[in-house]
Amino acid sequence: MSQDELTENRQKNTCVILANGNPEHDAYLKSVIEFIDYSVETAADIPALKSRLESLGDACLAVILGRGGAGDLDALREAVAGTACKPAVLQVVSPGDEQATPLSGNLIGTIEIPTRYEILSNLLHKAEVYNEANRTEGESCRPLELFRSLSGNSRSTRRITRMIEQVADSDATVLILGESGTGKEVVARKLHYHSLRRGKHFVPVNCGAIPADLLESELFGHEKGAFTGAISSRQGRFEMAEGGTLFLDEIGDMSMPMQVKLLRVLQERSFERVGSNKTIHCNVRIIAATHRNLEEAIKQGTFREDLYYRLNVFPIDMPPLRERVEDIPLLITDLISRIENEKRGSVRLTPAAVAVLCQYRWPGNVRELANLIERLAILYPYGVVDIKDLPEKFRAGVDIGSASIDLPQVTLADTGGDAVRNAARLPHGGIDLKEHLSHLEQDLIRQALDESGGVVAHAAKRLKMRRTTLVEKLRKYGMQRGNESTVI
Repeated sequence: MSQDELTENRQKNTCVILANGNPEHDAYLKSVIEFIDYSVETAADIPALKSRLESLGDACLAVILGRGGAGDLDALREAVAGTACKPAVLQVVSPGDEQATPLSGNLIGTIEIPTRYEILSNLLHKAEVYNEANRTEGESCRPLELFRSLSGNSRSTRRITRMIEQVADSDATVLILGESGTGKEVVARKLHYHSLRRGKHFVPVNCGAIPADLLESELFGHEKGAFTGAISSRQGRFEMAEGGTLFLDEIGDMSMPMQVKLLRVLQERSFERVGSNKTIHCNVRIIAATHRNLEEAIKQGTFREDLYYRLNVFPIDMPPLRERVEDIPLLITDLISRIENEKRGSVRLTPAAVAVLCQYRWPGNVRELANLIERLAILYPYGVVDIKDLPEKFRAGVDIGSASIDLPQVTLADTGGDAVRNAARLPHGGIDLKEHLSHLEQDLIRQALDESGGVVAHAAKRLKMRRTTLVEKLRKYGMQRGNESTVI
């Protein structure tokens, strides 16, 4: 057997190590774990445990410890934590003894004997999530930055992405409109990131959060002694953003006097600090955003019409989340990745739970979804969340026992992914599922490599997998040929 085949075999046969020390319990756990389709090895003492961990490496899913084992429990856990792979730890406890073993560090769950298949299966799945989230150190992958991405493949999301690409390199003023929480700052940051100004500062200002009498000083700065409390000179946001981008969030809340001063800056590209008569010229790109209807505000006399037309050079309308529910599964994946990247734990949602979230109206839009995912990661660390685990308001009116809940159809970009669109349609004559999934996986890998210029690290990021895993898949499918320019 070749080295590649050995590596592939180790990855397929994920193993659980029993260091429980109770022969009766070991036999029971071994039969249940093998029924779930994991392989099992035993370790009688700490040296044997270290040897098994070293030989298995990342193929070790979890270590199950018990008080009957040779050696102190804390010493056993430290031995596991001291290895390179650092797998999850589960501990066998007596009935009613769970509270005596607080979950911390690499100890992610406890097992009562006898146990139920569902409980042990969920614990092993939790171990998979834990290992996946904690084995990324040393990977040369770029940190996920949600504010530089627009997650989703819905028609509206693709339309916004195209508009960003069209206007990013220009200096045109952009006005982003949409409900609170739809991601207006996400779009603003992406505009800056893809512009020629990305090497300079992106400076955000929330015009609705700063009192009207302080906003002028905040934007334009002030000189020493300009007003009570001005004990020194201070730069304003326009000067801080010189050469870069100034993002004026909630500009619909700006007072009328400030609107006049802002209009002058937009027209003349110059301003004076508060308390100074020295004109300062500025080279700043303006991006503004608001959740208000500015045309209605003009009719009501609360927003200047001339300023509106100065800002509304290139408008981008952000749709609410309820109008692009097909983006929700991808948004959930990105939000979980951000939590994992920030080392704040992890969580997984069942397809049924995701389908229920797709039926919710989301008045708080993406911000509300982000808060929910963070809450679930705290309540169910490294766990799997089903419908019954969701807060009541998100599953109101849903029959938990219903089997008719389906995920919304996800519209993919036109990248030749016909196999993906038809992946859930079973032909009348049946299908070779293993072969079909293999072809599907190869198609998606090719697309990711094409879109990443052949750079495996970038393709792995698009596929939400580790670079080393993608390298093994490339070898498995024979997709690395000598004449290809794939960069690992």
